[in-house]
Amino acid sequence: MMGQFTKRQWLTLIVISIADFANAICVSLQAPFYPQEAEKKGASPSEYGLVFGIFELIVFLISPVYGQNLNRVGPKLLFNGGILTTGTCAIFFGLLDRVEGHYPFIVLSFVIRIVEALGNAAFLTASFAIIAKEFPENVATTFASLETFFGFGLIVGPTMGGALYQAGGYTMPFAVLGSALIITAIATAFVLPVHNDLDQESQHFGGYTSVLKIPGVIVATVSIIATSMSIGFLQATLEPHLRQFELSPVVLGLMFVINGGTYAVTAPCWGWLCDRRLRPKIVTISGCIFVMIGFCLIGPAPFIPSQTLLWLTICGLIIHGLGLSAQLVAAFSDALATTVSYGFPNNFETYGLISALWTSSFALGAFIGPSVAGILLENIGFRNGTMFIVLFHFLIGITATVFVSCSRAPKPYTEIDSDGNIRGSLADSGRSHSPSLSTRQAHSHQNETIDRLSSMNSLIVCNSYSNRAGGWSRASYSGRYSHSYGSIEKRYLLERTT
Repeated sequence: MMGQFTKRQWLTLIVISIADFANAICVSLQAPFYPQEAEKKGASPSEYGLVFGIFELIVFLISPVYGQNLNRVGPKLLFNGGILTTGTCAIFFGLLDRVEGHYPFIVLSFVIRIVEALGNAAFLTASFAIIAKEFPENVATTFASLETFFGFGLIVGPTMGGALYQAGGYTMPFAVLGSALIITAIATAFVLPVHNDLDQESQHFGGYTSVLKIPGVIVATVSIIATSMSIGFLQATLEPHLRQFELSPVVLGLMFVINGGTYAVTAPCWGWLCDRRLRPKIVTISGCIFVMIGFCLIGPAPFIPSQTLLWLTICGLIIHGLGLSAQLVAAFSDALATTVSYGFPNNFETYGLISALWTSSFALGAFIGPSVAGILLENIGFRNGTMFIVLFHFLIGITATVFVSCSRAPKPYTEIDSDGNIRGSLADSGRSHSPSLSTRQAHSHQNETIDRLSSMNSLIVCNSYSNRAGGWSRASYSGRYSHSYGSIEKRYLLERTT
């Protein structure tokens, strides 16, 4: 599969993967070092906790704006600008120890973190959209590859940062790794191919309101939020839960990378399954099951007659990582393919919408998760609190199961040329078991002809890409005729065979 990639595709994938890795390192640097420095300046846990939370909130709010304007601004500009902003903010964040006074320190922390969130959201939204554009047949696999590099970056960041912190103090890790990200931004400005659809924009199909009216997209979106909430839940409560074992700092740190490491390793496997073997919603259901089992073991759940055991917690974290990769990878490819199958244009407008929707939904869950976790931990304890995540994923799994059970297999379509000849049998891949964005030919019937109405000649002309958003195209969504959402270079009419 990857052996068939073009030089342009390989270049795009390598550049974005390196940038994703460097970006994850910078984003994850604050957690190990900032709280201690903030306390030296007189900041309370609630204050510096909000510094972390504001990052996810800004990403949630700004991502839809980026998504709706991605094609207008240009994905490469947004990509490079986001990386450069994130790297610069990382360096500035490393200079906060030189700020005197409690309130100046906190105010500058908020300002830097907000600007960094603006850059990070821009980078993520653009990178996901570029991947969807460049790899229409392997959206889930390539998206999973990016998430693998991002996951490794989240692991390497605190580890490398700790070594640099020990060698040069608070400023050293931020200065070194922030500079590395800036260098990456400069390199991508020269290396990354230009991606845009400015000459192929279709009429407006609607924004997020229209996208979120699609039932399949709603299921995918809620799945992203729930998965992100499970991550945030553990970030806020796992350390207090593990205090009973009196672990060393090194071992405690390793506990926090178990699920992330599992996620990074297994994400490509789930991506391949989504692209080649299973419907994304079936992968989503599998992910819900894994997350439920994982959280039942980490506690363990109140209904499990056992005390908290370290080996059981480790097993739960590994299984949780499997569920993370399944849900996050499946949700992106599912939302994208489903949206296009409902008539949205197969261009950067749609890619930007779905990329921003994924980024925004993940940020929302990351903001809600720790907040809810703290309340539950304080009032009902860790073991009972985990049931909130289990119940939430149970409901999503049931919803996805009902959705899959009620959906029908795709009916075959026939491609017709201007003379009425059948070119090939086609299937709507957005509703098929293989959710790639390109429509796939199944059987060839070169010499076979069909009867058609006399008005078909004009209909064929009207169905060109330049008129996709016109009256014929809009009417075709629920009628007899439907256009393909495969390559935007193709112009053909699809007629449902009888």
